Amino acid sequence: MGHEPEQPKKSKRTRRDRRYYSKRPPRSNRRGGTETKPAGMKPEVEAGLKDFFARIGKPRETPFVPDPFQQEALEAIMRTDCLVTAPTGAGKTWIAEQVIGAIFASGGRAWYASPLKALTNSKRVEFSKAFGSDNVGILTGDVKENADAPIVVGTTEILRNQLYDAMHHGEDLDYDLVILDEAHFLGDRERGVVWEEIMIYLPARINLLLLSATVGNAPEIAEWLESIRNKECVVVTEDKRPVPLHPLFLHPSGRIMPLLTKKKLYKKIVSFLDQGASLYRSGEKMPPFDDIISVLRRFRLLPAIFFLKSRNECDVAVQTVTTVSHRTDGYSFAEDLNAGLKQSPYLEQHRQLAKLRRCRVGAHHGGQLPAWKFLVETMMNRGHLDVVFATSTVAAGVNFPARSVVLFNSDQFNGHEFLPLNATEFHQMTGRAGRRGQDKIGFMVIIPQRYMNVTHVKNLLFQKPENIYSRIRNDFSMVLNLLLSHTPDDIRKIFQLSLANFQSRLKKNATVQTDLWRDFQRHLAVLKAEGFVDEADHLTGEGIWTSQLRLDQPLLIAECLKNDAFPDDDEALLAAVIAPFVYDRDSDVFLRRREQPKALVAAVDRMTETITPLVQRLNDAGFPVAALPFWTSVVLYHWARGVDWNLLTKAMKIADGDLTMLISRTADNLNQIASLKESHPKIAACAASARKTILREPVVFEEL
Repeated sequence: MGHEPEQPKKSKRTRRDRRYYSKRPPRSNRRGGTETKPAGMKPEVEAGLKDFFARIGKPRETPFVPDPFQQEALEAIMRTDCLVTAPTGAGKTWIAEQVIGAIFASGGRAWYASPLKALTNSKRVEFSKAFGSDNVGILTGDVKENADAPIVVGTTEILRNQLYDAMHHGEDLDYDLVILDEAHFLGDRERGVVWEEIMIYLPARINLLLLSATVGNAPEIAEWLESIRNKECVVVTEDKRPVPLHPLFLHPSGRIMPLLTKKKLYKKIVSFLDQGASLYRSGEKMPPFDDIISVLRRFRLLPAIFFLKSRNECDVAVQTVTTVSHRTDGYSFAEDLNAGLKQSPYLEQHRQLAKLRRCRVGAHHGGQLPAWKFLVETMMNRGHLDVVFATSTVAAGVNFPARSVVLFNSDQFNGHEFLPLNATEFHQMTGRAGRRGQDKIGFMVIIPQRYMNVTHVKNLLFQKPENIYSRIRNDFSMVLNLLLSHTPDDIRKIFQLSLANFQSRLKKNATVQTDLWRDFQRHLAVLKAEGFVDEADHLTGEGIWTSQLRLDQPLLIAECLKNDAFPDDDEALLAAVIAPFVYDRDSDVFLRRREQPKALVAAVDRMTETITPLVQRLNDAGFPVAALPFWTSVVLYHWARGVDWNLLTKAMKIADGDLTMLISRTADNLNQIASLKESHPKIAACAASARKTILREPVVFEEL
């Protein structure tokens, strides 16, 4: 809700608006061919690059010596708060490990929070190796193990919930250090509010370490933190990449050219773009990935991450690769691959396994099974793969470097529309180019495509990441949890501490705090009308247990619990009726209700009839509720009853990753209901049992 800069215009991909992209390639002729078509690439390189390419290779091993910025950050965080901004791979994790080690050695406790479960799991593995598995606990929506350990890793939402509980019980959070990794998520539209809440609620005695590669306004964020925590926040900035980045351009002929000459586009590239040429001619065709890989292999530019615009494009790309890899690491490759398959037997039938074996390529995106993504990451990190086709999600948080990153588009789909890449997104992606200790140079390779604006990418090379703006907002869960331990006047003061309010003061805009307060009052009025808050602004009994439902739809879930509308003696049915509350995507699956089990239909109908009046009241009060998709109940019902994974995904035509997400989020909601042991013991027990039932392979797996 803070002040934001003007957003870039929508990249509409229509015939009428082509100004953003390179000139459109010639149309197909009437016979179905194209006016010009590449006849295969011949690997060549501009003369000026030959000596440069000769320097490609592994740098000489030298004893590790911390960089000055690492030492500065370590000294700062031992005494106060610290915000570190440094490129991907520069060594931010080293800072975290050192300060955790120091806290651990002195008998203290540390909390390491990240935005992604996958990143949290990998940090658990790393820290267990460094400090011993008995000393490391993990807290996510899926896993709660060794929660009292001196070192805890978990997701930011769990840390925020612990702060809620500490405030409610009047207790101090029993930690000496909190680390927020990927701190730029503070500016995330959907989840940034969680980061901001943590920073506001965290006791000032606990030192706070923020780590990110992309915070454009780090001094401003630090100034805000100093104003609300009354302690210094040291900003440590490192601009130098650990591995220099060199931008290249791949001509359709197979010739590699430098992208720039003294910060300007290489003249031959300008000439090429002026002709309106492109690497391929039809929007329905895929680029010649075999040829591109061959060229990159010829000049030792592999391994590479190919960033593509969609999950489907990544999967199709894998299938188009036919060139068999003749790598010489056959024994170690087979050993590592077999270990990964033994760890997760479901992957033996994965449709991309054959390509990974023969061609050393794989796809990595949100539509894949967690175990498959972990296998691809492991094989890539151990140097076994040549190419990974990925969406931009791989750029956020996952330890997944390569010698080169290859860009085919200069825009990105944000879940709603295509927009030009911004500097933050661009630097997250190119941050994967160049492996510290493995490469002397990292490369970004531009592929001329229909939706590639080369000039825009060139400009991004010289732009800093965007500023972060507050995303704080009210929701019913937040309001309920704050009312557990605060009066409305206290909450108004909390809004005064927000980054939104701080930034509005800098802009001399007083409306943000007022808007937050008015929106809080709207939420409060609904909570009073529904019996969760009394006239004295105290939570009622129902309000107290509803506050423990820290999920997206607490009022709807509470309405069902109040009216005994959830089945409390059938795990599969309970999972089924919870599933519609967690799905927030646009896709839908048509199913005939009369063909579904009668018990399932009856349970869903009872739930729907119970919440319908409340949904209407919420809509009337200005809090619209999205439709609850029936098909999600069918999916969870059959999964909970033991239907085979492959049969279920094929029958429902749902991607592995989407089904995994649906099940995981349902499990998160069941976990919240399971916490109501005192107020709703019977259904809490059923929810706990249902959660265990649905959290099985291949949804969950144990990382070694």
